[in-house]
Amino acid sequence: MKIGVFGGTFNPVHLGHLNCLKSVAEQASLDKMIVMPDRIPPHKQAEDLASSEDRLNMCRLAFADIPCVEISDWELKQEGKSYSVITLRHLKEIYPHDKLFFIMGSDMLLSFEEWYQYKEILSLSALICVARSHEDIDHIEVKAKQLKAEGGEIIIVKTDPFEVSSTEIRQMLKKNVDCSCYLSENVVQYIVDKNLYNRGFLSGR
Repeated sequence: MKIGVFGGTFNPVHLGHLNCLKSVAEQASLDKMIVMPDRIPPHKQAEDLASSEDRLNMCRLAFADIPCVEISDWELKQEGKSYSVITLRHLKEIYPHDKLFFIMGSDMLLSFEEWYQYKEILSLSALICVARSHEDIDHIEVKAKQLKAEGGEIIIVKTDPFEVSSTEIRQMLKKNVDCSCYLSENVVQYIVDKNLYNRGFLSGR
């Protein structure tokens, strides 16, 4: 079985995440996809981070209609930062006879050699790198060649660009700008019900 591993803060999860996962699953012919929210991301500052429970619930709502997707709370239950190698060791114990595919963006691949125990990650899983432009692909292919020389397997998947990031969506919510077009309807409703991100427009304030 081919299993994709899709991690992130998902703060909040948006339609770009959904489109990315659908493209990866189709182009890489994955049998199963594990969506795993980070507890504390090691590679970036987590500003305005919603609670673990809220981010997990938003992922469950957002990915509910995609077949073969499993939402995992494993990283959220761990202590300290969410290092990918630790997660992959855990998954390899659960799926010793299956092939893991770690999904990442182009910026992550370009800085991959700075990751904790990156060589072990290459031994535990193949990497699926999501490219959003031709310029992305040019840079990615150079880095992929370098990592392949170290024994890694790198798959480049092309997806349509998504206009905004989770950070920009949070800023829009704070400024009372309608960003519901970037979010699943059930995620919008969850943000309203839980009063997340100091949002204004969603409650009519």
